[in-house]
Amino acid sequence: MTKIGEWVEVCTSDALAPEEAMRFDHGGRSFAIIRSLEGTFFAIDGHCSHEKVHLADGIVDGNIIECPKHFGTFDYRTGEARALPACVDLRRYEIKVDSNVVFIKI
Repeated sequence: MTKIGEWVEVCTSDALAPEEAMRFDHGGRSFAIIRSLEGTFFAIDGHCSHEKVHLADGIVDGNIIECPKHFGTFDYRTGEARALPACVDLRRYEIKVDSNVVFIKI
């Protein structure tokens, strides 16, 4: 894995299909990396704010990711909690794609 300043390499852009999420761990932290239906990449905190369940194991539908345990939902574009029991927003992280490589700014 290559680290460029604050930018950390996550994966190649073809590693995720549209409306798919993957888990990414770095520096003792966990993130959910999501590719939208339009092909844009997003990154949010990896764990549901309701319970410590990894969101990458949930379902991506449109602009929403659903927690696999209690079905709380978040808008992965903003990190906003959208449905109970999730009620605390998640942090969103900047993503860039350069030469077919996805990077997260941590």
